[in-house]
Amino acid sequence: MRVHHLNCGTMRPIGGKLVDGKPGLFRRAELICHCLLLETDTGLVLIETGVGTPTVTRPIEWLGAGFVRLVHPDSDDDLSATTQIRKLGFDPADVRDIVLTHLDLDHAGGLVDFPGARVHVHARELQALEKPIDRKEASRYRKVQFSHGPIWKSYRADGEPWFGFDAVRELEGVPDVLIIPLAGHTRGHAGIAVDTGDGWLLNAGDAVFHGGELAEKPHIPFALGFFESYMQTEKTARLDNQRRLRELVSNNGDEVTVFAAHDATAFERLSQRSRL
Repeated sequence: MRVHHLNCGTMRPIGGKLVDGKPGLFRRAELICHCLLLETDTGLVLIETGVGTPTVTRPIEWLGAGFVRLVHPDSDDDLSATTQIRKLGFDPADVRDIVLTHLDLDHAGGLVDFPGARVHVHARELQALEKPIDRKEASRYRKVQFSHGPIWKSYRADGEPWFGFDAVRELEGVPDVLIIPLAGHTRGHAGIAVDTGDGWLLNAGDAVFHGGELAEKPHIPFALGFFESYMQTEKTARLDNQRRLRELVSNNGDEVTVFAAHDATAFERLSQRSRL
């Protein structure tokens, strides 16, 4: 298997180091949408889709005025998954399977660019989209992003143990990729683990917002931590899963590389490593 690291959406909220932890307060922070393109024996697999090509021409309709004002996403077609896949020499139509950590707009916004692909997602997440429990849950999903009718394949919370996590499922027709329940940010949030043949990669999605949360002494920039708490659906589950992710890094970091979906520093490190 070959793994390509793609940034399919750069976001630049105000706040500088209060958001991304890098030096400088009076600047825009940088957050990214870390996606993976897998070359497997059965075809191309995309893990996460980023914000999607409609962001280039109609960002407010696609992402919502509030999101656009808050995070200032780049309207750059070079960041779309389809453009990057073509630059790698592939046809986006050859992406047969897409695996999502959850259905928030910055993770699922690119589904429309791959209408023929099967979309793998946790069953509780699909239920949250189709039958939200309250207005807050309903408001986090952009219905316009799903109006093309994705081909869903959902997975219940049962399965086998994996490095201390329970109910882990192997994906149907997608070799060496696992979906791992990591509820908290959303009620059906999941991590996606990839067996690269040289260790595991775990996209923890928004189970953590910053790489510092995986450290022995966890930390997160103030403004980003506030936003993380505001966006959570299940606080107890989120904190418990963060604890288990830290234990995974501490006990099995030589076997499993964990990264947060919006951490630009981790993206730079991992994409550079993959090119060596």
